[in-house]
Amino acid sequence: MKVLVLNSGSSSLKYQLIDMDKKIVLAKGNYERLGSKEAFLTHKVEDNKYVLEHPALDHEEAIAFVMKQLTDNKYGVISDLSDIDAVGHRVVHGGEAFSDAVLITEEVIKAIQDCIVLAPLHNPAGILGIRACQKLMPNVKMVGVFDTAFHQTIPEENYLYSIPYRYYEKYKIRKYGFHGTSHKYVSQKLAEFSKKNYENVVTCHLGQGASLCAIKNGKSIDTSMGLTPLAGITMCARSGDIDPSVVTYLMEQEKLTTKEVMNILNKESGVYGISEISKDFRDIEEQYQKGNQKAILAATHYDSIVAQYIARYAVQLGGLDAIVFTGGIGENQYNTRRRICNKLKFLGVELDEKVNEVRGEEKELSLPSSKVKIYLIPTDEEMMIAEETIKLVK
Repeated sequence: MKVLVLNSGSSSLKYQLIDMDKKIVLAKGNYERLGSKEAFLTHKVEDNKYVLEHPALDHEEAIAFVMKQLTDNKYGVISDLSDIDAVGHRVVHGGEAFSDAVLITEEVIKAIQDCIVLAPLHNPAGILGIRACQKLMPNVKMVGVFDTAFHQTIPEENYLYSIPYRYYEKYKIRKYGFHGTSHKYVSQKLAEFSKKNYENVVTCHLGQGASLCAIKNGKSIDTSMGLTPLAGITMCARSGDIDPSVVTYLMEQEKLTTKEVMNILNKESGVYGISEISKDFRDIEEQYQKGNQKAILAATHYDSIVAQYIARYAVQLGGLDAIVFTGGIGENQYNTRRRICNKLKFLGVELDEKVNEVRGEEKELSLPSSKVKIYLIPTDEEMMIAEETIKLVK
């Protein structure tokens, strides 16, 4: 079976065409700057990369152009669109409506629309991607896979905020969590790789956006992101958790609008805000190694917050058997992993520092004597979406 996985952003479109029988990616790409004449597609087939400039004013035009490349004599990997057996759509927010992947129907689209208030940038784009595919491939089954679904097992005492309960009842203000597809994928891969069914696991998806998840017997019981992806640990440019009064204080002192202060918290904060160097963690680490004091301050702050969350989740879980690192930072920044693990020695975390000097491959990183096992498991959200899709369309 061949599954097309689509991730429709507000101004971008990412895709992978996956042969699920062989578990290989046939083609993948990223359409950027949608809605403008400067839109361009980066299309990859095996080791070949093609950059194609092509205006796309909306998702329908972008997806139509992608389909053309997939079937093109020069760039293509299939002879006809009928070779695509199913489409899996990443949908950011499913609210409380979805606890698993679902076949897309009009009722499902309506439920996604109802969640737009919770994800005003992402869910409309997801719907546009679905509608475009329905028009171009009317007979192909489609599945919605939700970032929030994996976290629907979080108990009420962990997802409620300590504000008047009526606001949860009226507006559904609660912790939803994100990166659920990634947390689910790496927790399943952990069981396969280690050949053990760990009861208490903390998965650390550390990338541009970052979140941790407390997983008990394969189910999420808590996660660091909240109503939105702004909450939780410090990230590359997002603040993570802060005193709510900081927001109102900044607005008063700087005469900021709501939009302006949210822009600061989402795009100018995190390790970038502290270091004043870069939004790319690789640049922070490079300056750290050169002795730049602000880089050291930012990285130390980051390491400390991640370690604190892991310890917090050890309490939530009633113990800790394994820690998993994934995401761009988690998979590649071994100095970050080392510093985080060294802060957790009191929990019985013992890192094999030599083995830890690895990037992007499945590996156990802990010493044999470590009471808590440490793993590096590269994430593959697209493969997870494809696997969820074929379960529903076979």
